[in-house]
Amino acid sequence: MENKVSVISIILKDEEAAGAVNDLLHEFREYIVGRMGIPYRSRGVSIISIVIDAPQDATSSLSGKLGMIRGVTAKTLTAKI
Repeated sequence: MENKVSVISIILKDEEAAGAVNDLLHEFREYIVGRMGIPYRSRGVSIISIVIDAPQDATSSLSGKLGMIRGVTAKTLTAKI
């Protein structure tokens, strides 16, 4: 299957979800090109952007698993390149 470049945007509303998110990202580390995390303390959330180069099924799997974690919202944008 062909790899595609995607960005997964993650918003953590529950600080306790950070461990589960990091565990998942570690599981998919072979696809991760880069990661940026921003603690937005005045709003009580953390925002993470992940750039991945992966087959579509791996991207969907990661995004879906992230979205199933309580206190986490994840959205994916895939480039047509």
